[in-house]
Amino acid sequence: MKKEKVLSITYYTKQSIICPVCKKPFPREELLSGGGRLIAGGLTDELRRTYEPSAKYGTIYPLIYSVAVCSHCNVAMLWNDMTSFNDAKTADILYSTTHERIEIVKNIFPHYDFKRDRTLLEGCAGYYLALLCYEKMPAQYSPTIKKAQICLRLAWMCDDMNKLYPDKNYDFIRDTFYKKALFLYQEALNLEMEHKENITNISSFGPDLDKNYGYDGVIYLSCLLEYKYGQQKDINARLKKLESCKHSIARIFGLGKSSKAKPGPLLEHSRALYDNLTAELKDAQNIDFSETEDDLSENISSMTEKNISENEKKSPSSISLDLGDFPTFSDDNMSIDDMSFDDLPDFSMDDF
Repeated sequence: MKKEKVLSITYYTKQSIICPVCKKPFPREELLSGGGRLIAGGLTDELRRTYEPSAKYGTIYPLIYSVAVCSHCNVAMLWNDMTSFNDAKTADILYSTTHERIEIVKNIFPHYDFKRDRTLLEGCAGYYLALLCYEKMPAQYSPTIKKAQICLRLAWMCDDMNKLYPDKNYDFIRDTFYKKALFLYQEALNLEMEHKENITNISSFGPDLDKNYGYDGVIYLSCLLEYKYGQQKDINARLKKLESCKHSIARIFGLGKSSKAKPGPLLEHSRALYDNLTAELKDAQNIDFSETEDDLSENISSMTEKNISENEKKSPSSISLDLGDFPTFSDDNMSIDDMSFDDLPDFSMDDF
């Protein structure tokens, strides 16, 4: 009887990776290409590439293989950093916080195991481990922009988890990572402008794996996340930020010939965001600021949802641009420790 061929999604490289922290070898799992494994879908406004499930292989999550995780000490970094890391002082810090890091991640993503083939659960756990590791990294590794990218991808993957396990509060975790990504993208731009942390030397700004949208992509995402996930309690502060974002977005696609060299999808999504910002700022002119703060917040939230919904039904249009200076992004500092998940339910291995 002919043995049925096992369908493979990944493979392990012949050579193990030596962890720069605990000095032990661990395997590297890579995604196989071709054979109809990945069927590219559309691009979201967050510049995430979607993929259609394959009848042969099912749903595949390419992002989960992009973070290196030592299966011994659970140190995690982007692959370029893991294979070139050489900082004894930081390595000691990462090693000494191994138990703490594992406990924090298992509180949110329990039962993960990097000694088995990766699932979406290991993907989430790996990125969260990396986020905690980059919290300890010095400025030379450009940790802020990398944490921003990691948080955005974590938000995406938590959204995927929420679709698989809708009763496990992954939607709450998703929104928390979106807000963290918002702060970190804006903080990365601040640090770059203040010459405190260079963000232009990283290999790819992503935010996804299929394309590098560069520095303009960082500006776009910082503005988009402000529009979609920024605070709405202080209405005047929100409108001021949105006005600054509008000027910054205009600079992406409003500089004549230079805009022709920029990726088409980025230009299209930037125009759509500009339209949304313009619409909300225009609608705000009709707000009665004598209303209570709760009523104002509800009105702003309603306008934002309305503008996002309407934008999904139309393609970006040509507009007259008002160029201005980059916004000065500022926010209260947020720490990983601020992320509270006390209300999450208990998990069991059966859930995974």
